[in-house]
Amino acid sequence: MAKRRVMLTYHPEISSEPIIYTLGQQFGLATNIHRADATESKGWIELELEGAETDIEAGIAWAISKGVRIDPVTEGE
Repeated sequence: MAKRRVMLTYHPEISSEPIIYTLGQQFGLATNIHRADATESKGWIELELEGAETDIEAGIAWAISKGVRIDPVTEGE
């Protein structure tokens, strides 16, 4: 199993969509929220994804297609 920590940044228009739930259900990923914040203008979530590398890649591609910005998080951030 691979693990990857990423930062999801999104705009309010998509904040009501179940992005993390879908990553778990549709792509078979275990998700772990490390930190998060939301305001009226945008939100972000630091999320750890665990699963097969191909499933992580597919889940990230799907989230990007929904308008979520995905950035890698390195240790110490």
